[in-house]
Amino acid sequence: MNTQKSWAASAAMLLLALQSFAQGGGTTGINAATSSLSSYVDPVGNLILAIGAVVGLIGGVIVYIKWNSGDRDVSKEVMSWGGSCIFLVLVSVVIKAFFGV
Repeated sequence: MNTQKSWAASAAMLLLALQSFAQGGGTTGINAATSSLSSYVDPVGNLILAIGAVVGLIGGVIVYIKWNSGDRDVSKEVMSWGGSCIFLVLVSVVIKAFFGV
């Protein structure tokens, strides 16, 4: 019974030692993930700007239609659509500044 416990303890220590060696290369994985994310920043920023342009065009058409129909809430529509476009432009700039690109 005593030898069985010693074999179990030896096997457990061996497995723990192997597991601790496996943790040594974590920095390479983090560096690879950082470089991978940095390569996606420019395309995502450009995509956000393109979405902002489409939102701006749609908003401009909607505001024009409301203005010509005599709706009184045109200023509210201009503020909401303009605010959304400004938000998308600022998000693109902040993402690029956050990742240092």
